[in-house]
Amino acid sequence: MKIESVFDAGFAPYGRVVTGYDAECAAIVAALNESTPLPEGTGYVPMESALQQLPEAAVLGASIFGGMPFQMGWCNGHNTKLNCLEYHRDSEFNLGTEDFILLLAKQDQIVDGKLDTSCVRAFRCPANVLIEVYATTLHYAPCHTDPAKGFRVLIGLPAGTNTDKPDVPVRGSDDAMLWACNKWLLAHAETGEAAQGAHVGLVGENIDISCDL
Repeated sequence: MKIESVFDAGFAPYGRVVTGYDAECAAIVAALNESTPLPEGTGYVPMESALQQLPEAAVLGASIFGGMPFQMGWCNGHNTKLNCLEYHRDSEFNLGTEDFILLLAKQDQIVDGKLDTSCVRAFRCPANVLIEVYATTLHYAPCHTDPAKGFRVLIGLPAGTNTDKPDVPVRGSDDAMLWACNKWLLAHAETGEAAQGAHVGLVGENIDISCDL
C-alpha cells in the first residue's frame, strides 16, 4: 500500500494539519510520554486525567472544539492492521509522540452498510504534528512506523464519545452500526469486534501494512 503524507494534497478530503498551537502540543506530547503506557497491542482511554488537567489542553480544547465540552484521551501501542473503521458526528484531533499512520476511507463510500477495503488509503503523520480528522472520515487505531517505538497518540473528541453505547432502537439509517456513544463501527469479519457482535461492514482484505513500512 502506498503511504502518503498528511501534508499531501490527497489528505485534504480526509482532514487537515492544524497549526498555531506549538506550546500546547509540546505540553501534551510530554504528558503522553510521561503519563501514558505503551501496550504490546493497542490500548485506548477516552479521557486521561493527566492530559485533561493540563492548562495547555484546556486552551487547545477550547479553541479546536469552539467551546464545546471535550475529552482528551489516548490510543497507544503497536499495530499494523485495519481491522475496523469508525466515524463520529464530529471531528477527531490526533497528535503523536512518534510518527504514526492512519488508514482512512470516506463515509460516502459505504454502500448498503458495506465498505470495500480497496477504498482505504494510508497517511503518515509526523511526530508533534496536530491533525484534524473530519467527521465524515472513517478511521480506527493508528499504526506504528517503527515497531521498536510503537505509537502514543492523543485522541481529542467531544465529551462522552466512545463511552457506553446508548440504548436506542435500531430503526434504519446507520443505527445497526452504533457501537458506543457517538461511535459508528464497521468491523472486518476476522476481528474480535465482529465476534463480539459489531456490524460486519468491511469487505475485502483486512489490510496489514507491515510489509510497507
